[in-house]
Amino acid sequence: MSIPIAASKARWQRLLRGDTWVLVLAIAYFLVLLPIVPELANAENLKLILSNMLPLLVVALGQTFVLVTGGIDLSATSTIALASIAGAATMVWPALGLSGVPAVMAGAVSMLVAGAAVGAANGAAITRLSMPPFMVTLATMMFVSGAAIWATLSMGISGLPEPLAVVAQEGLGPLPYALLLVLPFVYLAHVVLTRSVYGRWLFAVGRNAKAARVSGVPVSRTILWAYILCGLFTAVGAFLYTGRLETGSPVMGQRIFLDVIGAAVIGGVSLFGGKGSVAGVIYGVLFITLVDNSLNILGFSSFTVLMAKGAVILLAALFDAMRARKVAVR
Repeated sequence: MSIPIAASKARWQRLLRGDTWVLVLAIAYFLVLLPIVPELANAENLKLILSNMLPLLVVALGQTFVLVTGGIDLSATSTIALASIAGAATMVWPALGLSGVPAVMAGAVSMLVAGAAVGAANGAAITRLSMPPFMVTLATMMFVSGAAIWATLSMGISGLPEPLAVVAQEGLGPLPYALLLVLPFVYLAHVVLTRSVYGRWLFAVGRNAKAARVSGVPVSRTILWAYILCGLFTAVGAFLYTGRLETGSPVMGQRIFLDVIGAAVIGGVSLFGGKGSVAGVIYGVLFITLVDNSLNILGFSSFTVLMAKGAVILLAALFDAMRARKVAVR
């Protein structure tokens, strides 16, 4: 009898140490609430959950590159706003004379350039000036947010091409077109983190930057590109958010500040660096989106929803700290 018990205990320990426990938690949360909120299982609501997940997922994956190195990017939501107005301004710029799909493609390029520029600025300040990531990205968040509001006089940019809204809002049956845009970036993140030399460098830097440098890892270059990738992935999220709102907004992304980092941490990405996976981030985004969706259906205020998500994220961070302490003791 002791052997089956020991095997069962070992399976539970593996489950808790891995990322799958977040998926189990999300499923359990869904099943517990289903009798209370049957609307959760409606086809339209399930489609809404998937649609809400996609832009958050790609932004959270960008944040994952940075978190794995032991850093953090607090400017991600401001980057969304900057990329949004840069792309929207490009799409409606009369001098270019573009419309339809060409205008959307030009706007997408502008968003990617804006995201990469912010990421490069963050990475350069951290690696060249040896400044703490928290302070650098906090200052960037304030500056970029202020610049976006100043450039637009706090007004959104409307009149965007129709194909942008089609990509962001519509789909084929239950599957949104945005899924086709996000999936390649999910696969790219998976390949980078698990099947590339650069991915091994990211984890090595996160675990011990000094040891990684001694081993020949180009630490500064690794960190710089982590922030650039974060900016690029964030710009993709900005593209989808802009299409859903059909407006380039200088305050876009402010409401998902907690969600971006929280989804990654809940998904097992360590705030101490050196740990994280794409699957875990997907599960974390699913859980955060599910909590948000269910509480809104129940009619809770936005403040209550924010408090609930904050509590969940705090518990995830506490779990991560306990895990890190246990690893250190070993």
